[in-house]
Amino acid sequence: WPEKSLNPINPEADLPLCFEQTVLVWIPLGFLWLLAPWQLLRVYRSRKKKSSITKWYLAKQVLVGLLFILAAIELVLALTEDSGQATTPPVKYTNPILYLGTWLLVLLIQYSRQWCVQKNSWFLSIFWILSICCDTFQFQTLIRALLKDSSSNLAYSCLFFISYGFQILILILSTFSEKNDLSSNPSSTASFLSNLTFSWFDSIVLKGYKKPLTFEDVWEVDEEIKTKSVVSRFEVFMASQLQKARRAFQKRRQKSQRKTGAKPRGLDKNQSQSQDVLVLEETKKKKKSKTTEDFPKSWLIKALFKTFYTVILKSFILKLVHDISLFLNPQLLKLLIAFGSDYESYVWIGYVYTICLFVVSLLQSLCLQSYFQLCFMLGMSVRTTVMASVYKKALTLSHLNRRQYTIGETVNLMSVDAQKLMDVTNFFHLLWSTVLQIVLSIFFLWRELGPSVLAGVGVMVLLIPVNGIFATKNRNIQFKNMKYKDKRLKVMNEILSGMKILKYFAWEPSFKDQVNSIRKKELKNLLNFGQLQTLTVFFLQLTPILVSVTTFSVYVLVDSNNVLDAEKAFTSITLFNILRFPLTMLPMVISSVLQATVSVSRLEKYLGGDDLDTSAIRRVSNFDKAVQFSEASFTWDRDVEATIQDVNLDIMPGQLVAIVGTVGSGKSSLISAMLGEMENVHGHITIKGTMAYVPQQSWIQNGTIKDNILFGSKLNEKRYQEVIEACALLPDLEILPGGDLTEIGEKGINLSGGQKQRISLARAVYQDSDIYILDDPLSAVDAHVGKHIFNKVLGPHGLLNDKTRLLVTHSIHFLPQVDEIVVLGNGTVMEKGSYSTLLAKKGVFAKNLKTFIRHSSSEGEAMVNDGVEEDDDDCGLVPSIEELPEDAASLTMRRENSLHRTMSRRSRPGSRHLKSLKNSLKIRNGNALKEEKEPVKGQKLIEKEFMESGKVKFSIYMKYLQAMGWSSIIFIIFFYVMNSVAFIGSNLWLSAWTRDSVIYNATDYPPSQRDLRIGVYGGLGVAQGISVFVLAATIWSVYGCNYASKILHKQLLISVLHAPMRFFDTTPTGRIVNRFAGDISTVDETLPQSLRSWLMCFLGIISTLVMICMATPIFVIVIIPLGIIYVAIQVFYVATSRQLRRLDSVTRSPIYSHFSETVTGLPVIHAFEHQQRFIKYNEMAIDNNQKCLFSWIISNRWLAIRLEFVGNLIVFCSSLLMVIYKTTLTGDTIGFVLSNALNITQTLNWLVRMTSETETNIVAVERINEYINVETEAPWVTDKRPPTDWPSKGEIQFSNYQVRYRPELDLVLKGITCNVKSTEKVGVVGRTGAGKSSLTNCLFRILESAGGQIIIDGVDIASIGLHDLREKLTIIPQDPVLFSGSLRMNLDPFNKYSDEEIWKALELAHLKSFVAGLQLGLSHEVTEAGENLSIGQRQLLCLGRALLRKSKILVLDEATAAVDLETDQLIQQTIRSEFSHCTVITIAHRLHTIMDSDKIMVLDNGNIVEYGSPEELLEKSGPFYFMAKEAGIDNLNNTAL
Repeated sequence: WPEKSLNPINPEADLPLCFEQTVLVWIPLGFLWLLAPWQLLRVYRSRKKKSSITKWYLAKQVLVGLLFILAAIELVLALTEDSGQATTPPVKYTNPILYLGTWLLVLLIQYSRQWCVQKNSWFLSIFWILSICCDTFQFQTLIRALLKDSSSNLAYSCLFFISYGFQILILILSTFSEKNDLSSNPSSTASFLSNLTFSWFDSIVLKGYKKPLTFEDVWEVDEEIKTKSVVSRFEVFMASQLQKARRAFQKRRQKSQRKTGAKPRGLDKNQSQSQDVLVLEETKKKKKSKTTEDFPKSWLIKALFKTFYTVILKSFILKLVHDISLFLNPQLLKLLIAFGSDYESYVWIGYVYTICLFVVSLLQSLCLQSYFQLCFMLGMSVRTTVMASVYKKALTLSHLNRRQYTIGETVNLMSVDAQKLMDVTNFFHLLWSTVLQIVLSIFFLWRELGPSVLAGVGVMVLLIPVNGIFATKNRNIQFKNMKYKDKRLKVMNEILSGMKILKYFAWEPSFKDQVNSIRKKELKNLLNFGQLQTLTVFFLQLTPILVSVTTFSVYVLVDSNNVLDAEKAFTSITLFNILRFPLTMLPMVISSVLQATVSVSRLEKYLGGDDLDTSAIRRVSNFDKAVQFSEASFTWDRDVEATIQDVNLDIMPGQLVAIVGTVGSGKSSLISAMLGEMENVHGHITIKGTMAYVPQQSWIQNGTIKDNILFGSKLNEKRYQEVIEACALLPDLEILPGGDLTEIGEKGINLSGGQKQRISLARAVYQDSDIYILDDPLSAVDAHVGKHIFNKVLGPHGLLNDKTRLLVTHSIHFLPQVDEIVVLGNGTVMEKGSYSTLLAKKGVFAKNLKTFIRHSSSEGEAMVNDGVEEDDDDCGLVPSIEELPEDAASLTMRRENSLHRTMSRRSRPGSRHLKSLKNSLKIRNGNALKEEKEPVKGQKLIEKEFMESGKVKFSIYMKYLQAMGWSSIIFIIFFYVMNSVAFIGSNLWLSAWTRDSVIYNATDYPPSQRDLRIGVYGGLGVAQGISVFVLAATIWSVYGCNYASKILHKQLLISVLHAPMRFFDTTPTGRIVNRFAGDISTVDETLPQSLRSWLMCFLGIISTLVMICMATPIFVIVIIPLGIIYVAIQVFYVATSRQLRRLDSVTRSPIYSHFSETVTGLPVIHAFEHQQRFIKYNEMAIDNNQKCLFSWIISNRWLAIRLEFVGNLIVFCSSLLMVIYKTTLTGDTIGFVLSNALNITQTLNWLVRMTSETETNIVAVERINEYINVETEAPWVTDKRPPTDWPSKGEIQFSNYQVRYRPELDLVLKGITCNVKSTEKVGVVGRTGAGKSSLTNCLFRILESAGGQIIIDGVDIASIGLHDLREKLTIIPQDPVLFSGSLRMNLDPFNKYSDEEIWKALELAHLKSFVAGLQLGLSHEVTEAGENLSIGQRQLLCLGRALLRKSKILVLDEATAAVDLETDQLIQQTIRSEFSHCTVITIAHRLHTIMDSDKIMVLDNGNIVEYGSPEELLEKSGPFYFMAKEAGIDNLNNTAL
């Protein structure tokens, strides 16, 4: 080791040659030989098929071959040179020999990579980098030797230079990725370096910059992270862990039973078995058992850990390396400051330090980004696992367990809880990492400043509880806010569901005030939240400043020998900056881990629940009966008496069996038992063959009609046409704009009940099954359609005549045609036999039949639809509306009147008609391929949600800022700028303070000077922190943003309430609610925060750059290119990231909507045994979302690594400039510049994050703005007001009136002309879709005219304001819609009437006794949609509304299915007596209700075909005569009920 080697006192840097030729050669070779065997073994184990040879591969092999030849030549030279000299060093032989072996090994490794997807081995790349780095030393030594003495060792040097060049070439080659036939995803084939820097992602970023990305542009994810493979890996561990947990659970239970000596509860005979009681019991039990609930615990985390332990381990190592290298920065900074202060030191030392600083920063960046990448991928896989497992579990969960969850809760498990777990997996390493960082920081600080560090750390620790207090306060405020938000959304949901009623009654202002009053409280709360946030931010800002002020002051004051010099001050500041991060993160990480544990236990409870036990349902292939019940008893709940008791029943193959019985006799339960949905008590059911099932409440998926009918089967055109024809769907398909390719909205919203029922039936009929279980499929269809379906499908001559059919029915007139009738009562079979046998028996059946016939009208609608009450016994199966998630609220929007009518115009079946239609359908299917490209107008009912693409327009930012107010904005910016000025000031002052240590030695440091320094530093620090400035700015911005929120919400609400009805028909409620929920809360909470952060980051960067330039003005030259690179990266990234974000949210909603669809349709899926198909679909949906999420994660890493590189370059350049201009600078300046430059990387990163986050969040303003500018209906009140007593007579004149639903559709009313005289009673009749309901909509101007006019008492209704018109008319709608609130509010939302008037109206509406009997009377709370009143009572309340109004014109849209006969008669009677002085227009569905009117209007296809008194019309044999005949009315006397 010669004297003049690497030595600080030596002006030249160099290492001794022997060291370079031994140790530096062995380092890379040792690395390669150690890892090679393990690598080769791995390749051998995981080999795929060999891929074709590429040019890259050939080039690399050739270059390594050349290296081998060079090594051989060197060996030969060494041997021949040995000419008797005794001193030839052994290195001359050993190195070439080592190299020969190494190059052979490299050739072998590169050859073996042919079997891998990823051709470039990561460890070869590391070997090349190491080798080149180590050879660099020898390279410069040899060059120096040659410069001194040109002839020395020339041959050896030349060989070395050539091989050095080849190695660099190979390294360059190995950065290129080689494509592979096996994988389309470039991430799997990317080379090691490309993977480190994510440069394989460049192509997508470029594409995203040129044009907005679409779903097709995004790459698929790798097979091993696809849902299927992840879940199958997880399920193995889940099974074993769950078993252990269950054993532990059993032990716990036995222990607790031993303690209490409890016996299992017996079945209590006295409890009623009605489902309602069950549901109530459930809720009570739920409340009680909250404390004692037990289930298999703490297995989920273990199972997840075992599934993903490799990733967790890798990320652990990366994080550890990063954390340790983080502390090298302050040490290097210290050395650099020492170098700057020491004028004697050689320049090369500075360069070495600078390069080290750069390399360390680079290592940190690479480790950190790879670590994040692994963690986010892990988070994504965890989310995928949880989502897919919850979905699978939902399909097999037992009924008892399923009943504990509403659909909303189950969807929450999938969305919210999975998301929480994902968020925690991203950060759970911080639990140990933050602790490590805190310990290391304090250790290094102690070395710098000794015990006075404790003062600073003490301040930090003291501030933690303060932050804790803020956090809990914050949580309380947010909790309150959630309550307000829920309340506001509940009201919004109701407004949107009952929009039609609000418009009919002109009630919008009342509800607007309701929403606004809630919103006011919410905003006040938000203001408090904002103020707290401000304080929190302020403390965060203050912490580092307070800490450095206290520490330095204590350090200087404790001992007069302590002088603060540059090394100490700036190293400490850097360490304090490092310490700041873990201290703020630790409490956050802990709280989010705690939140996640709640989610984990919820998921454990759900996934650990019992599965359906279908052991009692035996499937056999050879058996003489189709279905056999043997002593079968089934129950919905173990604690209650069995619902189905000891049923013995044989059903023969090919039989049509009707199941009848009164409400609640267990008909639907019997069917559920067959489907395996109930708990078995004893006995069993044997079933031979496959089953198809038509539920009572039809379940329709979101998709085309064709998809719904095919239900995953192959299309057989002939069979398909037969089924459509038999199920009476042809007329509907003709009316629907897209035929069978018409898209059905969520829950079948754009179909009428009858259409849904028939599609549901068609789905079952198309599946060629052996046994058909039909739960009252004829309840929702009109009588003549029911007949058609019975004859064509179910009856003895129908499509299914050779199948076994079980039909639950209430339509008695089909009973004579069935093979066998089973009469149920109280869950047992009372009697069974054919129709004639049962009548002869004179048992229960015959008795019931008599009462049925007595009640039924001559139209043969037996016992008007007790189908409605039949729902009650399904309570357990079909969730009630309250339980559905918010999007599902659209279920309540039965927009029968407007939409369904247009959709379901069922034309009169004429044979000519059907033929032509069949042909047209055939032709249409032939052209289906062309058809799909350009959908028919109106085929898409629900418009695809408008997804903005490209940059958010500047006008949107302006709109938001305008809402804040310009004066506020100027003030806010001014204060933030002042803050930055204070920041620069305090840094300059610190630098001046440390200069004192050079001027005064410790002995003669004047205390006055010392106190001045401390005072001013503290003052500047406090000014910057308390910064009067930051506080002022933040508080001001809180008020500004709050005001902006208020204005935006106000505008949004007003414009939605003013939107015409067709807007609500074509927009799903969920989407409108989303604007009021998600988007408004973004504007309330997230947007202001991201704007503030953006401003702070931006000014922080500017001030750092200003400081560097003040020290070394030449730095400006460096800033310009770096700035350009930075902005370019940002522009590229933001375009791509924004679109990926949108794709992520667009692909996420199908997962949830498909899930809630599945949960509602479970019985159907089980019956058809389509579980696997649904699981597959769910996996596909999750994968689609995964690939967008994956790309989004990568795009973030792609950005971060490039930005950090820019940041590292800034540090590198500034430290390089410090070394170059060393002579003009002092140590304190170096410290001051570099300690700030080291901070810049993080801030740069944040700035781009904030920019893109602000863009993402401003999208909310864009979406709100889209609905603010929605088209509005006519003004509510115009200048022309009608007289106050208008209409006094109630005469209505239609003159050539025309109307259409939406601009692109045909006319619905095609020019109607007629006069209705004062106080006339007019009945309007016509087939479904003839335009009856459109007529009422025109009177209320729900639809505006397309021509002609309506004149009421001499006023053209189009000339006055909508509210003036609507307040003067009254309607009793078909569907009684109530709102949550008091009964009084439902009758009189504006408080116009006195209590006496209201009670009078209630008396006339036959509700007085009911309301008087309620505890709260008129203040009785009505639940959402009036769930706590029966349908009859709701209808009577609507009648009460009409009675209060006392207007001259009443429109009655007759309630069909809703009301039992009794209520119907009450309503008719009241209307006859109370509205005798009014003009009444009745839209009739049952003819006998309008036979006593003065005039009858017969509509068909939008025209009046007949108009006159009933007597006149019955004498002519026109359309009315035939309708009457069909209904069994031949003269006026036959209409008695």
